[in-house]
Amino acid sequence: MDFVTIDFETAKYSQESACSVGLVRFAGGKAVDTFYSLIRPPRLYIRPDFTRIHGLTVDDVRDAPRFKDIWDDGIKPFIGDSALAAHNASFDIGVLKAVLAWYKLPLCTLSYFCTCSLSRRTWPQIKSHALTSLAGHFGIVYDAHNALDDAMTCGKLVLLSAEKHGVKNVAELLSVTGVKKSMLV
Repeated sequence: MDFVTIDFETAKYSQESACSVGLVRFAGGKAVDTFYSLIRPPRLYIRPDFTRIHGLTVDDVRDAPRFKDIWDDGIKPFIGDSALAAHNASFDIGVLKAVLAWYKLPLCTLSYFCTCSLSRRTWPQIKSHALTSLAGHFGIVYDAHNALDDAMTCGKLVLLSAEKHGVKNVAELLSVTGVKKSMLV
């Protein structure tokens, strides 16, 4: 099981307002590396209700790098050519597309899949497939809405799903569950 998970936190509702990112690389079914960074959003403002969710304030991100400063030398090489996984991938991939567009950075070819869809297909009997609910169900203790902890928890769900289905790689897991891999291009 080789893949990378990603999670963003945002400063407000607009998707280019990423204020933190967490990535975890899984190889051989284990977490082997992490990448975390605060991000200074394009407009230095964080909605108070968003601060209540993820705990980040303007003071936390004031001196943080902008997304464009961590993309080429940090995030992009960390992902490499690995399959990318995110819980509610439409949100996190939407944030990625938005910040790339904001800074006029070229889209790259990335494949990704959604672990929320994966969990719905793997455990349809579970009432809620929110990351916090699934973590509670499986006894995963983590700091919700911390981008790195969210990414780690997302990866643990991929591994639990693979174990349940008795598969050894992402392609087999997606095939057996019927979850589609999408492309960012």
